[in-house]
Amino acid sequence: MNSSFETIAVLQAQLASILAGKDGVIRQLLITLLSGGHLLIEDVPGVGKTTLAHALANSLDSDFGRIQFTADLLPADIVGVEIFDPAKQQFDFHPGAVFHHIVLADEINRATPKAQSALLEAMAEGQVTIERETRRLPQPFFVIATQNPNEHMGTFPLPESQLDRFFMRISIGYPDSEAERKVLLGEAGQVRLHTLQPVANWHDILAARQSIAELDVSEALLDYLLKLLEESRSGEWLKQGISPRAGHDLMRAARAEAWLAGQSYVTAADLQSVWLSCLAHRVLAAGDSVEALAALLESVPVPA
Repeated sequence: MNSSFETIAVLQAQLASILAGKDGVIRQLLITLLSGGHLLIEDVPGVGKTTLAHALANSLDSDFGRIQFTADLLPADIVGVEIFDPAKQQFDFHPGAVFHHIVLADEINRATPKAQSALLEAMAEGQVTIERETRRLPQPFFVIATQNPNEHMGTFPLPESQLDRFFMRISIGYPDSEAERKVLLGEAGQVRLHTLQPVANWHDILAARQSIAELDVSEALLDYLLKLLEESRSGEWLKQGISPRAGHDLMRAARAEAWLAGQSYVTAADLQSVWLSCLAHRVLAAGDSVEALAALLESVPVPA
């Protein structure tokens, strides 16, 4: 494999030293990063959502901005504001925290929908519009948002348009006993963040993205995906089927999954492994979306 593959493997190992016992979560984070998407982590407080974001920022040679979402947060706090300078007799732009390569939107569903929507243009277009002027954000641009479950007090559910901007939605879950032992002993977790040094940079990420884009995708696999998309829109499984954008993101995720596994081509197993984390937050079902998507996946034969 090329040098970018080896570098990403080192990055993955370093993240695993902080979030012990959560290799699957780290892999999903890397799939999102390598696919050029944005990540939503939904879980109860205290399981390592923010720690994982900080671990990535410390491990990449990159700038980092954090936005703590609260009920009184304003859009200008996120994107920035122009302030009049009497000495210069002109308005000076003061950029918000969104003007970084990596942005942590912490507890995003504790802010009002108006503040949440300030991220929408940034995530979708890589730019923000302030006082009728469009300003480009640093590229690459990667948002990691965390949120508490909606049943928690003081939360505002993300609107569908905002949810669809997230490439994946994942949860971390509680650690197993071995991983929690490391946390208790100070061998993993937040207390280890200060020990991290950059092991990769954005050139490595972009090189990996180029390698991922070159992976082979067979006609049989494309037909399989197209059949899944068609079935999702039939009305039998879902009230709102998989959108073309979601289908495109699913293929990108499957490519990244295959590349991380050291493969030169994408298989149906790669697509299936990212199926739920890519799609569960983007569709509507009469009952549970996860169960409906799982049943849909089972209903379509896998190509030989």
